[in-house]
Amino acid sequence: LQVTLGQLLLVIFSLSTHAFTARPHARNISGRMINMPPEKQVGVGYHHGQSSSSSLIGMQIIDSLNSRYRSKNRCSVRKSRKTTLRTKSLAFFTPIIASLLMAFKPASAASNTILSSASKLLDSSPVTIITNPTSSYILTRILFLRFLAIVYTAAFSVAKFQNKGLIGDRGITPARNVLNAAELRGEAKSTRRKEWLEERKNYNSTQSNNFLDKCKNKFLCSTPANIFRDKFWYRTDRMDRPLITLLWFARDRNNLNSWLDGLANVGLLLSTIMFATGSANVLLMLGLWLIQRSFMSVGGQFYGYGWEPQLAELTFHALFLVPLLSMNPFFGSNIAAAGGAATATAGAGSIMGAFPVPILVIWAIRWYLFKIMVGAGLIKAKSSDRKWKLGDMSAMDYFYETQPVPNPFTKYFHFMPKVWHRFEVYSNHFVELVAPFLLLMPFRSWRLAGGLVQIMFQLVLISSGNLSFLNWLTIVPAIFCLDDAFLVNNLSPLAQKIALGTPMTQSYIQSITAGAVSCRQAPMIIPIISIAFFLLMAKLNLNVVRNLLARRQIMNASFDRLRLCGTYGAFGVVAEQREELIIESANDIKGPWKEYHFKVKAGDVHKRPRWISPYHHRLDWQMWIASQSGRVERSQWLISLLLKLLRQEKDVINLIESDPWKPMSANNDGKSPESHTEDNSSVSPKYIRIEKYRYKFYDRKKDDNANIRGEKSPYWVRERVGRYFPMQGVMTADMLEELMNEQ
Repeated sequence: LQVTLGQLLLVIFSLSTHAFTARPHARNISGRMINMPPEKQVGVGYHHGQSSSSSLIGMQIIDSLNSRYRSKNRCSVRKSRKTTLRTKSLAFFTPIIASLLMAFKPASAASNTILSSASKLLDSSPVTIITNPTSSYILTRILFLRFLAIVYTAAFSVAKFQNKGLIGDRGITPARNVLNAAELRGEAKSTRRKEWLEERKNYNSTQSNNFLDKCKNKFLCSTPANIFRDKFWYRTDRMDRPLITLLWFARDRNNLNSWLDGLANVGLLLSTIMFATGSANVLLMLGLWLIQRSFMSVGGQFYGYGWEPQLAELTFHALFLVPLLSMNPFFGSNIAAAGGAATATAGAGSIMGAFPVPILVIWAIRWYLFKIMVGAGLIKAKSSDRKWKLGDMSAMDYFYETQPVPNPFTKYFHFMPKVWHRFEVYSNHFVELVAPFLLLMPFRSWRLAGGLVQIMFQLVLISSGNLSFLNWLTIVPAIFCLDDAFLVNNLSPLAQKIALGTPMTQSYIQSITAGAVSCRQAPMIIPIISIAFFLLMAKLNLNVVRNLLARRQIMNASFDRLRLCGTYGAFGVVAEQREELIIESANDIKGPWKEYHFKVKAGDVHKRPRWISPYHHRLDWQMWIASQSGRVERSQWLISLLLKLLRQEKDVINLIESDPWKPMSANNDGKSPESHTEDNSSVSPKYIRIEKYRYKFYDRKKDDNANIRGEKSPYWVRERVGRYFPMQGVMTADMLEELMNEQ
């Protein structure tokens, strides 16, 4: 890892050196580099002590450039300006390419792609690369996109059925409040900029006479630039990050429900297309990314979970995996035109001319998975929770009982022997702190093992609790540790049809089985974009690495303003007792008090958990977070929730299992609704409060009266801890509204 990071720093150093170096000096450096003897060219752009194999590849590039350059320019160096410009450009990029090759030398596809691109630049003759099936990831990309589509289907289904009650017009935390606050920040910044520009006119002597500076200032003061700043860049959240959301296009912010539903429906449509075809293009991926970012920007605490930016970041990576416009999963192939005839005539090479999946993007996705798992492991290792430390290792004794949303199997996991729970903690540390390094290994068998370990680990977590689509999402990048040969050799024909099936998949599988897969060389723009993307992510991940190595690690945060790259972690602290917040309301202050039951949150002691993963209920999850966060001041959205429940807001009531007051108001002594309109007010809730209870799994072995009662055993056992909010008395709608106005 240190070697790789050092090489990435070398890339950034090379870029910065070129940017701040005078032009004549840069031209001299390029000229000397091209004309150096081969034995001295190894030192150019390299440091002593690095691998000889990587240096050899750098020498091959420069040797080919030198030979072609000298053969074409023996008479005069000035004979062809175009050739000189191209060779100097390649001479500048040699340290960058060499650094990438040093990091990814064992991946033959990376070396072949860059070497062939360099040769094509100086020679217009077409180059065809025959890749090894173990280096092909075309089927892997199909599986990757289908799994990503499953995650997006779950995410947008949650948005469709819950966003109106959470962030809708009459929701708990309306999205318009976020938009209005961001707009006010933007107006304030625009005003300050205008004042600064006016003051700047008085200091003409400070203005540069440089032509480039004048062009830059003219562009920054142009109308498009002003519109971009005022309508987007200056409209930020509380952390001064631009608010990326399509809801800015809504004309009436008091009626955003149709926009929320529309975005969710479009997202479901796009994810369905991606799942059905096993393919995507940049436009489709960009649409998914924009919709996800739109909800993240206005979702507040209901979209503040780590898997939301994690999904957006993975989608940003996927933008560089797919073609710009084509929806052909075998992009670049001629089999679509040849049809079935291609199989009969080409034999083993039935798929001809398919562009390879960009290898640098694949490595970036593997790093993405690496930092997720290592971040989760380090947050536990650095935690103050002794239950994760050597000498105790009892975290799993409590994890299953205290996790946010249990499923039907959670109870069985909890009552496993303590020896097994200790083994689970050790296994967790191995999977999160040791096994991730297999993902970055240059050996195929090691990467396969690392990917399979992560996939199996996530499947175990899925079976043990309803942890949203977090574990499903973590499986998606692990798929790129598996190549086409592995999928063909280990998936049954039925599984291949389900997971990899497209109209052209069978022909491609036949070509892999025959042992030959031919790939066309990708257009020059594809490796250029891949390298640019890789360098961008390398720069953004520097802060992530610093955070991982810091003593006080930040969990689920981003260090760039556009939130393109983040750091993640989960469950650094495991509670030893499960505390739940129980909301009760009454029409009379003396009672009776009626309890609100949620869809999956622990409440009724006889209610058994359900399996809902990858779907999840955001309000239930947020109620669990509030119970762990302390006083209500840290969860002020609860005040709005209580007010909506008292007012019986339909969209908010739909988020819970049922309204305890609805049956009484709908049917009262058999009278029609018209005949008892005045009586409805007498059965509506007027007072509300939140109690705190301690829950435990019911253990029949410890219940001496279980056989005597003869009744159905409860699933939970609970005891009252005390009042959560308000500490004394009760709350009414007027009191809650006054508290909201003070926020």
